[in-house]
Amino acid sequence: MSEIQVNTTQNVKIAYAAAGVGERLVAYIIDILIKWGYLMAVSYLFGAFENMDQWSQIALNTLLSLPVIFYTLVLELLLNGQTLGKKVMKIKVVKIDGYQASVTDYVIRWFFRIIDIFFFGIAFFFILFTKRNQRIGDLAAGTSVVLLKDKVKFSHTIFEDLSEAYVPSYPSVIKLSDNDARIIKEAFTDARQANDFKTLIKLRTKIMEVAEIKHKKEGTDIQFIDTVLKDYNFYTQNM
Repeated sequence: MSEIQVNTTQNVKIAYAAAGVGERLVAYIIDILIKWGYLMAVSYLFGAFENMDQWSQIALNTLLSLPVIFYTLVLELLLNGQTLGKKVMKIKVVKIDGYQASVTDYVIRWFFRIIDIFFFGIAFFFILFTKRNQRIGDLAAGTSVVLLKDKVKFSHTIFEDLSEAYVPSYPSVIKLSDNDARIIKEAFTDARQANDFKTLIKLRTKIMEVAEIKHKKEGTDIQFIDTVLKDYNFYTQNM
């Protein structure tokens, strides 16, 4: 399974597992069935208009087909990179550079579906053989589709196991957001396991900057970051 390293806006790398051909194909089939169900429903409901003149029928059919045509684009915009099929399969579109995908990015992906899907299924081969499992639309938009974790362990969340007697050291950590804490913990866990001291230094520097911590108490960067995460949990759980 391919792994995607996404650089966040805080210059911290987060690893995601790229969605494979199987997950994306099943999501696509689910979306196709939803579109097909919609077309069957409107065909039944508007069957009474069969006696309309040809141009009126063309206009009505075009209007009723718009939800199918723009289904993927609209849902990915509204659901932050997911369609209903992607939600079921727990996959989503992400921007490789770590920024939130823009309207332009989603439009590019949607536009290239014409080539990816209808040109001899070329998307299948691109997803299978590109490094980040990207189809042409993904390559053009700088996006990919990743797997979302459906079984989250306690250690993978921002929560820390605190004793009742815990005494915090850095009150200003409340300046961090839940998203900051999540990114810090994920990067901290990876860096500590890999003995990546450069990343630990970057994390410590960024935390002190964002949380406005002027002086670090005695101890290593690992001890400092671990304390910051515990302090954040202490204050946010007791507010």
